[in-house]
Parts: sequence; C-alpha cells; structure tokens
Amino acid sequence: MSTTAPTRALMTSLIEDAVTAPSMHNAQPWRFVHRTDTGTVELYGDPARAMPAEDPNHRALHLGCGAALFNLRVAAAHRGRHAVVRLLPDPGDPWHLADVRIAATVIEHDDELAALRPALRERHTSRFPFTDERVPPEILDGLRSAAFLEGCRLVVPGAWHADTVLDLVQDSARFEAAAPDVRGEIKAWVRTGLEDEGTDREAPDGKASDGERAGGEKTEGAHTGGAHAGGADLRTEGIPSYALGPRQYDVTSPVRDFGDHRPVPGRESARFERSPQIVLLGTVEDTPADWLKAGQAMQRVLLRATLDGLSTSLMSQPLEWPELRSVARDPGSTTGFVHMVIRLGYGPRGRATPRRPVDEVLSFT
Repeated sequence: MSTTAPTRALMTSLIEDAVTAPSMHNAQPWRFVHRTDTGTVELYGDPARAMPAEDPNHRALHLGCGAALFNLRVAAAHRGRHAVVRLLPDPGDPWHLADVRIAATVIEHDDELAALRPALRERHTSRFPFTDERVPPEILDGLRSAAFLEGCRLVVPGAWHADTVLDLVQDSARFEAAAPDVRGEIKAWVRTGLEDEGTDREAPDGKASDGERAGGEKTEGAHTGGAHAGGADLRTEGIPSYALGPRQYDVTSPVRDFGDHRPVPGRESARFERSPQIVLLGTVEDTPADWLKAGQAMQRVLLRATLDGLSTSLMSQPLEWPELRSVARDPGSTTGFVHMVIRLGYGPRGRATPRRPVDEVLSFT
C-alpha cells in the first residue's frame, strides 16, 4: 500500500475514462473541476448542453452525468484508488452534481468495480437489428443485481407490460412528429451528411472549439439552450450518421430513428427483431438525487451487459412525455418512476461516437 496523492496525469486519465459515458444525443453535458489541494473532483452539469424541449427538468442530463460519475468510480478502482462520492453537495447550486474525493491511499480490494473497466471502451449504443436469441435468465439476474447495487430497480417486463412500452414508443414518435421544437433540437445534435467521416474515435485530439473559452465559458456561436450554432465543433459531439443504424422495414423494435426527418446518404433499411428484449430502470422516488443514482445504475447495467456479450441501446423517447412516462411503469411494481428503457440482445455492438477532448471538460484549481 502507498499513499501517493493523485497527480494531474492520473486525474486526466480518470476523466478520459469517465467521458466515455452515454448521454442524451451525445451532448456530453458534464464539466469536471479538480481541486488539487484536497484531491476532490467536482462534477457539474452544463446547462448550455441541456435539452429544453425534450428534457425541461434536466432529468436526462442528470442521468448522463450520473453515468460519467460511475465511470469515474470504475476508473479509480482500476487504478487502485477509492472514490468517495457525495451527491448534490451544494444546495445553493443545482448544477453542482457531485463531489468525488479520490483517496490518496492506493488500495486493492474494489475488484468488482475494477473488473468493469475493460467495458468502458467496448460499450457502444447499437441501433442495429439483434437476433431472436433470448437472453438467459441468469444474465438478467446479474443485471438486476447490478442496478440494485446502485439503489435502483431493473424490471424485466412481462408480455403485456412489454407490449405496452413498445406501444408507448410508437406514441412518442407521433408526439415528436407534431413537435417542431423537439425536432429542431434533435436536428441540432444529429449529423446526417458525410462531414463526420473520419471522426470514429473515443477521444479525438484537438483544442477547444471556437465557441469555447478557457474555463468553459461560452462565447457567441456556442451552444445555447441545447442547439448547435456556428461555433460548435460537430466532430467531437452529437450523433454521427454511422451511429444511426438502418431504417426499420416494419417498426417492431424500440430504436429511435434519429434520421427520420432528414435524408441520410447511403442509409439502408433492415428488418429488426420481432420480439425485442427490453428492461426498465427505475427508482421509488423522482428527485435529482434519484436521477444521479439512476445514471450510475444505468451505466453499471450497460457495462455488465457488455462484459456478458450483450449489445444494448437506450430508449428515452416515451419517457420525455409526462403523459406517457407515467404509463410506462408496471402498476404492480414498487418502482415508482421509470428513467430508461434499455433494449438488449445479441447483435452488432455499434461503433464509438466522438468525444470532446479532456481539456474541454476538465480544469484544475
């Protein structure tokens, strides 16, 4: 055992792992500040990367930041460090989501978290067809346990409940088609042309975009209310065309079609699985602290599923409409609020989507 304090290089490496987390439309709505005197990492949500039309209360933003927080815990454990987390440490600042103290003492006993580290860069959202092979019950039990370790519940719906959720997916697509503000928000974060060729990398090199000043302040031309403008660097954020997956011949699977309202050159069509396998992640209450817990549970489930050989995709579309979200839960379950619908199965893993360079999301004081 040694007692070396976390170095700047170590913190940079930890954040490189943390930002592989999924987020709504790959907006990456997080910012980290490392207090070198205390070894504490502060996690902040970035309101400039919020989705006011689709996520007005910032629940999805908290989920994404919670997933990044869990990745940070995994990365610390992999390096023999213990991450002590305090959620929502400042009641006066709702964007200050967590403090993480990276213990200076090197340890060797958090093997369960450390074992998930290889999955950080293997987990990618797959919007491709899966096979009809069913996921074994023992794997589903393991995923339930993963969610439970983070204080959440993972529900494997029965036939009628699954059908209800799939119907809600179709209802939400119709709601979206009638909401120009939602469609405009999606358009701002989805790239459908050929401009994204060559951006398939986890953490591309580069400096802050023209719309970013040192310290994370936004200048004219940067994100405003979740929409891209001229200064945004589309090479390091958003959903590239190669990650959209094919169109469905007949809509049978809960895969959101981000290219539905825009032409995508060379995009093919395919038949998806007839009986998609889904699980629902939820909590008893519905507070910002619950959202952060759910984000951590979501990421733990996704990483565990990746190591189990499963492909996954996330579906939040029916949960973005309050009148639909309330119907998504099983009335016989103690899960009061559903935060994410996860589709899982056997099929293509999907490709890595771009990530912002660490020097845009991490600062040292």
